[in-house]
Amino acid sequence: MQNRFGLKDFVLLVLLVVVAVSVWLGISAGDRNLEVLLRIEKRLGDLETSLFTGGDSAKTGDLAKEVAELRTAILQRPVNVIIQGGGTASAAPAEVVPAGSGQAPTSTPSSPSATTASRDESWARPGVAIEWQEPWRFSSDPREVPGFRVGGEFTEIFGAQPAKLTPYLSSDVYGRRVIDEVCDSLAAYDPATLAIRGRLASAWQQDPDGLWLRVRIRDDAVFSDGAPVTAEDVRWTLKDFVFNPQIEAERSRSTLDMIEDVTVIDEKTVEFVFNQALFTNLAYSLGIYVLPKHFYAQFEPSTINQSTGLLMGSGGFKMPALDPARQWAPGEDVVIVRNDRFWGPRTPLERLRYKTVTNDLASLVAYRNGEGDMLTPTSPQFNQTRAEPDWEKNNWSLEWVNMRSGYSFIAWQCGPRNGRLTPFHDRRVRRGMTMILDRERMIRDIFDGIGIVSTGPNNPESPTANPAVEPWPYDPEQARALFAEAGWEDRNGDGVLEDAEGKEFQFELTMATGGEIVERITSYVKGQCTRAGIRCNIRLVDWSIYQDLLKRRDFDAVMMAWSASSPESDPKQIWHSSSILDQGDNFIQWSNADADGLIDAIRRTLDVDERMMIWHRFHEVVHEDQPYTFIRVSPWLRFVKGDIGNVETYKVGLVPSEFFRGAGPVPKPGS
Repeated sequence: MQNRFGLKDFVLLVLLVVVAVSVWLGISAGDRNLEVLLRIEKRLGDLETSLFTGGDSAKTGDLAKEVAELRTAILQRPVNVIIQGGGTASAAPAEVVPAGSGQAPTSTPSSPSATTASRDESWARPGVAIEWQEPWRFSSDPREVPGFRVGGEFTEIFGAQPAKLTPYLSSDVYGRRVIDEVCDSLAAYDPATLAIRGRLASAWQQDPDGLWLRVRIRDDAVFSDGAPVTAEDVRWTLKDFVFNPQIEAERSRSTLDMIEDVTVIDEKTVEFVFNQALFTNLAYSLGIYVLPKHFYAQFEPSTINQSTGLLMGSGGFKMPALDPARQWAPGEDVVIVRNDRFWGPRTPLERLRYKTVTNDLASLVAYRNGEGDMLTPTSPQFNQTRAEPDWEKNNWSLEWVNMRSGYSFIAWQCGPRNGRLTPFHDRRVRRGMTMILDRERMIRDIFDGIGIVSTGPNNPESPTANPAVEPWPYDPEQARALFAEAGWEDRNGDGVLEDAEGKEFQFELTMATGGEIVERITSYVKGQCTRAGIRCNIRLVDWSIYQDLLKRRDFDAVMMAWSASSPESDPKQIWHSSSILDQGDNFIQWSNADADGLIDAIRRTLDVDERMMIWHRFHEVVHEDQPYTFIRVSPWLRFVKGDIGNVETYKVGLVPSEFFRGAGPVPKPGS
């Protein structure tokens, strides 16, 4: 095809940019600035498309480079932002980084206004060090990647249907992924280093004794409707939303119970007061989603609890509409659009779409047919598909371990179900159930050899995991002895274990509907139980109703997986007996006094080395008691279309806001 982008077009492009920038710099209204900038970006995207659909001459490559440099020059110009309530703030763009560095600067101010001499410290407590935060930047700047373009939609195929997208009420990983793109926090983990970096926060101070934290909010931070993010929004989020017992935010309340009070110091300064010094105080307080009070305060708690898609924040994406009467509901694709008021580095993508396909085979077919740009394949799919000829020419096959690499398990109901105890209230039975399952074989035959046997509630790459703990062996004879010790024997010779009253050992294993992997697991577990004299009845339910089953403790055993959201998570949420109450995440109702004491000690111990020793002892207690049968720790697996650029495999997972859609194949991730 002949290249239609000639010298005349390039001259016109330069004139267009010069005129547009001149107009832009002469406009004082913030909204007008935004509209003009978007038009410039759109025109540049159109011209880039012409480049990449034309010839492959060296001239075309030079012109493409010129376009990229012009775009960078525009985006790096200081922007005057109109702030509600009067006044303007001049700020350099947060995304400016040295070309090709891939790293966020840690000490060099981004503009003269950021120097120490000009920083306003009137908000701070005197005599306490201020931890200033550089503006949030892309860890990998998409504009530096060949083939960069603005616009387009990126679609991820979910393997299960999220039940809710309302912040703090959503309890599954799928809802969390959407909320992470729409709602922002005061700080977050750096994708590449896992260091805590300010996002909405421009600075903070920590009490040397760990009992308070004062945070300064960025002057230019606004919600998606343009309203400024204020200290009152932070206070309201915690005091009137999360800590409101009428709102079903139990899981967040269990991890934020160390917050005694939240005080507004001034419009942009908020202070947290803690009832005890815990190692999680900084990360958990800075990591809360900050909600817009003016939006959520209009709803009654009952309306919030019943909602499925009341989602508004200050992140890089937003819901297309916020009509409570027409909010997103399960069964629909989730679509979020670029927030063009975002105060940080704006994503090149126009939209993110999340499509749910619950069957493994159907999801791979949908991906092959172009219905999605990213898929989490099963382990057999990953190994078999990437071996196909020419697969790697048009797709990326990603496999890596990160802080969110979780573990799968079978959770045993240790407490009552509908007023009666299950066989699993006895730890000898739980340990026996672990020993009738050959987990090495499960990984080999069910998961195609991908993953390792899990030994406990921590990622083995984390220092919190005790390396001395070995998996319980596959030993059916020892398991039978443990069952007999707990009172379960084949008393009538029919091949089924009974208790002293003649009641058969039977239970219901609840799993989410799925495809081949679910069939393999249920077949194997049921077969092993039959060999051990146990009747296992399989109950398959849609993932969207799992949350209700867990809250009501309406199961004998469930198979699930946990994935961490931080390098060192607070164990109280899942394991402490206090989390049995109020529909907390200790849905197996496991109560162990030793574990409770160790969890309390972990939370209170600020010295890292000492805390790791307590973590290791906690690991041993959980291992001995086996409230879960820990099955597998697995790396992340992803298929991504070859025209999706800047897909970096970070320690935090993936960062979709850094992706872009190219006009054709782009450099392979990590290259």
